[in-house]
Amino acid sequence: MIVHRAPGKLFVAGEFAVVEPGRSAVLVAVDRYVEVAVAPGTDPAAEVTVRSDLSVTARLRRVGGRLVALDSSAAELGHVITAIETVEQFAGELGRAPVAVELTIASTMHEHGTKFGLGSSGAVTAAVVAALSEFLGIELTAAQRFRLALLASVRLDRRPSGADLAVSTWGGWLAYRAPDREAVHILSARHGLRHAMHADWPGLSIRPLRAPPDVDLLVGWTGTPASTGAQLAKVYGGDVRASAAYRTFLRESGTCVAALESAVREGDSAWLLRGVRRFHAILRAFDSAARLGIFTERLTALCATAEAAGGAAKPSGAGGGDCGIALLHGDARTAAAALSEQWQAQGIRPLPVAISTSAGAAR
Repeated sequence: MIVHRAPGKLFVAGEFAVVEPGRSAVLVAVDRYVEVAVAPGTDPAAEVTVRSDLSVTARLRRVGGRLVALDSSAAELGHVITAIETVEQFAGELGRAPVAVELTIASTMHEHGTKFGLGSSGAVTAAVVAALSEFLGIELTAAQRFRLALLASVRLDRRPSGADLAVSTWGGWLAYRAPDREAVHILSARHGLRHAMHADWPGLSIRPLRAPPDVDLLVGWTGTPASTGAQLAKVYGGDVRASAAYRTFLRESGTCVAALESAVREGDSAWLLRGVRRFHAILRAFDSAARLGIFTERLTALCATAEAAGGAAKPSGAGGGDCGIALLHGDARTAAAALSEQWQAQGIRPLPVAISTSAGAAR
């Protein structure tokens, strides 16, 4: 049996902007994981079996390079099935014959099926790619695992940036710049995965960062799950991307993220917090202009309470619910316990998470 796990993610700055090719974000990996175990298949009727801790078991057979469900349970496992198909196609291009396999998935990114918004789709894709490729005897570097995971992801949706896949692969603090996912998808469709894996991906940049040693990260969950896909649809589906407000947002986000990344590299925690506050303001102005609903009542309260305690806070990710983050530095670090209590009084649940280092990433 081969077992791999991949951590979840939180955006420090750059969300929404990073969906555009060549745009940057800074993220951190957190110690909530998706774990994938791969073993030889034992079901005589199914070539691939997937068991999930969400009380879902899918039994599948291979038809023309695709996995076809023997029952209706596979509907909730789209990212998993597409990741398996992608790894098996890559294995086939390397001359490896398919074998019967069973995958077992467990996650600490949800509670009784309710997700916290920590990037479980990206983490499960990264973990499946890492575990199944090793099971099939394919040795991949971190960069190759990321690329294969992104090639799987774009088969389902070209809008997400792939930042979650990167941080689930490398762990720790990460600066990420997105490639053109449509171009990547076309490349693999025309020339195959082996070619696409080794081709140039314009715009892509992945830079691990040293964790700030004197900054505490607090995470609050609003209690309301949010759909990243639904939030991105508001941007892609209307006139937002053609607006002056969006162009302003992209320009200001780029400047802010570059300064924030420099602050992390130089170990300047005070400037890091200033960068988070600046991105909070940029995101709020964009939300007000585009009417995306990023800042809910509880996310607004989460940020205001953290700021009053001396921290820097913002929604993390697509907003509309899910999580917000607060960074505390200097004397404000002593306010962490009191801040958590205030969040709870406002109906915000503090999540006990810590930064997941590179040792906790999918490998």
